[in-house]
Amino acid sequence: MGAVLLTGYGGYDKLEWRTDVPVPHPGPEDVLIRIGAAAVNNTDINTRIGWYSKAVAEATDAGAETGIDGAGDDGWSGAAFTFPRIQGADACGHIVAVGKGVDPARIGQRVLVEPVFRGSSRFDIRYFGSEVDGGFAEYASVPSVHAHRIESACSDVELASFPCAYATAENILTRIGVQAGERVLVTGASGGVGSAAVQLAKRRGADVTAMAADAKAETVRALGASQVVPRDADLESLFGPEYFDAAVDIVGGGQFGPILNSLKRGGRYGVSGAISGPVVDLDLRTLYLKDLRLFGCTVLEPEVFPNLIGYIERGEIKPLVAATYPITDIAAAQEAFLTKRHVGKIVLVF
Repeated sequence: MGAVLLTGYGGYDKLEWRTDVPVPHPGPEDVLIRIGAAAVNNTDINTRIGWYSKAVAEATDAGAETGIDGAGDDGWSGAAFTFPRIQGADACGHIVAVGKGVDPARIGQRVLVEPVFRGSSRFDIRYFGSEVDGGFAEYASVPSVHAHRIESACSDVELASFPCAYATAENILTRIGVQAGERVLVTGASGGVGSAAVQLAKRRGADVTAMAADAKAETVRALGASQVVPRDADLESLFGPEYFDAAVDIVGGGQFGPILNSLKRGGRYGVSGAISGPVVDLDLRTLYLKDLRLFGCTVLEPEVFPNLIGYIERGEIKPLVAATYPITDIAAAQEAFLTKRHVGKIVLVF
């Protein structure tokens, strides 16, 4: 089969399109999916450059190159990461074969892959495209329980824009308990997770304030934001010290402190990204004197993906696809992704 192999940490030269990769064999309780489309995520690029790896970070700090080809470094879950690896957390396709223990009637179903594979405990997890091979290939084998049947008029490209970004956003909203009538701040609102969070928070009946570049403000407002402010907005001057009930942060960096200042007493802050920097300043007095609650959100709550499937099938949320590229042009797709000029998702097609 054709597949993109990540052969080591480094630049685009570490992404290798091959046509002689063996088709995976579905194990017990697994299904084999013919991939129709797969989307690009920050996590793909972060993994390629070694952002999650302690060894790469230490080597970079010492002035070395990041092209480390060894195994045993951290993946998304902190488990060992090995090369070569087929990345791709977002995938839509059709089941073409099943393993022992799976009903053969599943063959032919169109499915979305839930990208977090749960094991025997909450933190016994593997990530599709990180600890196990993912969707940047013509075929992928996944646990049957994480291949969710979907009935939708959306195309494979449109459906592939949902799994990672929308599940991440819905997971944050679930964890911080956003309810109708609450004021919610969403950072990075033009990106995949941010634009999903705007739609999903609006779906819950929240009043959404989004942070996005001026050029993207109208598009973000059309997704459901009641107001859009610049990414570098002075939140305190605009809203005062206690305005928002909750915040969904994908950005981190210098806005972390101002976001906490803008939360009401008892406010909730959920984070699942740090595209502007992972190291932030925290004034503990703000945290404890305002009784704030901070949530790091990675592992999906069990109800998140089934709920997401329902939202899609009922038309309660809409796909937002910025561009498509052939899978063989994955480097160009990632280059376009990193310019941050788009709103929504960039999707690879086969």
